[in-house]
Amino acid sequence: MIPTKLDSMTIGTIREQGMESVINWFDQHKQSFYELGLFFLSNEHQIEELFYRSISKVHKEVPRFKQETSFEVWVTTIFLQTCRSLSRESGIHSSEPQHELLKAFDQLNNHEKEAMVLRYVKGLSQEEAAYILQVSVNQLKKYLFSGIRSLRKQMGNEESYDGCTEYHKDYIDYLERTMDRPNRIDFEVHIYHCEECQEDLSTFQDVRLSIVNDTDTMEDFHLPSHFMMNVKERLLEEENRKRQKNQKRRRVGLAIAGVFALLMGIGFFTGAFANVYYTWTEEDEQLRAYLQEDLGQRVNLVAESEGVKVKIKAVVADDVQTLVFYEIEDTNEDNQYFMNYDDGVIVENVYKIMKNESYPRYYPPNLESDVNKTEKNVYQGKISLLPLKEEEGTINLKINKLLKIDRDSSVASQLWGYGDIQSKTGKWNFEIPVTKQPSVEYALSGQTNIEGIPVRFDKLIIAPTTTTLQYGINTTDPKKQLEFLQFNDLEVNNKIVKSDLYGGSHIQQDMNWFISQAQFDTLLGEKPKQVSVQLGSAYLIIQDNKTIELNASQEYPQTFEYAGSTISIDKVDVGIPTTIVISDHNVENRAYEGLHINVVGEDESFPMSMGMETEGVLVDKNGVKYDMNTPIEYEKIEQPRHFTTVQTLRLEDSDMIPKKLDISGYNTTKYLNEIVKLSLE
Repeated sequence: MIPTKLDSMTIGTIREQGMESVINWFDQHKQSFYELGLFFLSNEHQIEELFYRSISKVHKEVPRFKQETSFEVWVTTIFLQTCRSLSRESGIHSSEPQHELLKAFDQLNNHEKEAMVLRYVKGLSQEEAAYILQVSVNQLKKYLFSGIRSLRKQMGNEESYDGCTEYHKDYIDYLERTMDRPNRIDFEVHIYHCEECQEDLSTFQDVRLSIVNDTDTMEDFHLPSHFMMNVKERLLEEENRKRQKNQKRRRVGLAIAGVFALLMGIGFFTGAFANVYYTWTEEDEQLRAYLQEDLGQRVNLVAESEGVKVKIKAVVADDVQTLVFYEIEDTNEDNQYFMNYDDGVIVENVYKIMKNESYPRYYPPNLESDVNKTEKNVYQGKISLLPLKEEEGTINLKINKLLKIDRDSSVASQLWGYGDIQSKTGKWNFEIPVTKQPSVEYALSGQTNIEGIPVRFDKLIIAPTTTTLQYGINTTDPKKQLEFLQFNDLEVNNKIVKSDLYGGSHIQQDMNWFISQAQFDTLLGEKPKQVSVQLGSAYLIIQDNKTIELNASQEYPQTFEYAGSTISIDKVDVGIPTTIVISDHNVENRAYEGLHINVVGEDESFPMSMGMETEGVLVDKNGVKYDMNTPIEYEKIEQPRHFTTVQTLRLEDSDMIPKKLDISGYNTTKYLNEIVKLSLE
């Protein structure tokens, strides 16, 4: 068993606080996991997908974490398994990197590559890496030895270095300083007298060190700006959608045969048949609207497995997403099931026919509609897939698991790990023909300033399934960064549509502007003449450097002033691990929500591995506080802010003595209530 690095209270906090605490943990470790992903996947989008799936999986599985190993090792195991799965799904067996180090690693076999990355890139111990790979420590060292030798050749060293075969087994332990003293003395005596082993071991060490040095200095390994924000937005978008309750209109009954026949006859002459027909016959309100506007495709594909019949009713596709409307019937029992993307629902040809720059949206099960309340064995729903690359194509949809609806607990609790959700496995395969519907794009002009930062509005895009407002944020101020905007609503021609609170995304950097998009409810068929948008809040990162000297021999707690607040250093304990705890429980009128903080050693070095655990409180716009240890309906809280009250820093590098706390800045949310009128160009 590997010693754990997080105590039970920390794990308890993660379990109680849910998704946000898992996201925060990954945010603190994002660089090392990003580097790990670079060695296996070929582009940034796939690594974002890797982070998204891994965080979701960790959140679902954390109730079953047994503390047989450290939390980081457990998470890394899930991360690597997800990486393998994503590589298989996308058909990627080797990446196409630009840097020579990545190219060289790509020539190693899988065992060597994984061992080398875990040990020398991720920086895990031999025991931890062996645990993740499910091999013995001796087997791991064999992988490391053969991997370094292969890498030495791949990196252009054509000379032959053999050394003495009987001493090869000692190379790894000696270079990593894990060899016991008697064996080390014997080994060093031999090395001193053997020139071939000296040369072999020297080049061996050069390769090993070059991996670490290249990883630290390579520009390719630098985490892109806003990388984690894209992942966070997707996760928060889905979490919010899983909590939403949509009100649906009552189902209209069928008309008598004579009236229906009359309407059919009228339809042939007036062109109104489609509108009237779908008004009477389609139960799903949203699908009915699409069919009436001739924007959706009826497909009516059926597959049955294990007594459960899945019917794909219709598809609506545009440049934003591909909406699939379905019906699931349990023919044997009174069970209701729904689909969840990435959890048993796979598009087998996703990389061939679909765009990978965006993410599928999440639509929570609608348990309030008449059909879903009255039919105990039938559920009608929809699922979002990625948009098509071309104007039309065929989606190879493979379903091997359906999730069971439990009306005695919330859908959110089932999906996000608060309960044990039941599922139904089987094989339901479909080939779905899809034609993409056009979007209409309108150029806008309009600008405002938020906390001194210029914001411009560029485009309004009306698609069948959503409305998109594209805007740019100026990035020239080095002391203040506007990360993203939250909008309240969009008004077009006196029609108001609400914003999708977690549906925004960053799309590109354009010179001194960062281009983003916000999503709103659909404006189906609307031709804009008057446009205005109401701002809700702004999330900012403020650069404000401060250094605080540390001395483990001093008595703690001690306080310091920062951003108008008095912050306490509660303790500094040097050991394995070294622990530093800072706190600030006074959140009323506090300027910052969370600090951007690091630890500096006596030689101005940073720790090789630093974990951070946080505690906090949720505060709404009116100053009302919410207990993070109890279930919270976030969609009912008015513009909540999360204030960190306690930060615990853990340094796993036993050789480092903390000398300073280096605060680079902080993040904060500013409430807005401005209405910006926009002009159509």
